[in-house]
Amino acid sequence: MVRDDSFSADERAAIYRCIAARRDVRRNFLPDPVPDAVLARVLAAGHAAPSVGFLQPWNFIVVRSAETKAALHDAFSRANAEAAEMFESERAQLYRTLKLEGLREAPLLLCITCERDRAGPVVLGRTHQSEMDIYSTVCAVQNIWLAARAENLGVGWVSILDLADLRRILAIPDHIVPIALLCVGYVDGFAATPDLERAGWRQRLPLEELVFAERFGAREKAGT
Repeated sequence: MVRDDSFSADERAAIYRCIAARRDVRRNFLPDPVPDAVLARVLAAGHAAPSVGFLQPWNFIVVRSAETKAALHDAFSRANAEAAEMFESERAQLYRTLKLEGLREAPLLLCITCERDRAGPVVLGRTHQSEMDIYSTVCAVQNIWLAARAENLGVGWVSILDLADLRRILAIPDHIVPIALLCVGYVDGFAATPDLERAGWRQRLPLEELVFAERFGAREKAGT
């Protein structure tokens, strides 16, 4: 007997395909606008994320203005130049060849923030791990990313900028924590592998090296 709340094989396959096909997109954004109905579905997916104490600490800032995009790109450029100096020799040279944002090209940007005091100083589930509201907001970011991919939208997370610049440009109050700045828009295609993997920056780690049994670092014994 199949319950009404069960997923079919095709539905399961679509979810796993979406996860595997998600990419951090930084290039080849098309000028086509994101329809309001599509954006509403993507934001609703973010709002459906799990949150500690059902806090729902997130806010979503939608940016379409070319002027605001340019200001954010300037902030990125300053931070990116600083970041390039942190790497050595060949690594620094490779870093400077990477395309790490699409702030001016993407039709819209999304800034996801965390309002940590939304439910007062004591929050169910945050009593012993105070950062759980931050993690909850990151879950909203992941939901947005996957929903966007299902809508055939590219998403790129831009983390190379000073948070003080981000706060100033988007008028984010001091008590609100910026979590993610995302470039969002239709693209001319999705790569089969991550950009940084193709560029030789890093390779995907084998899953079996990351799974332990019972305690950290312990491997499953052969035949068990």
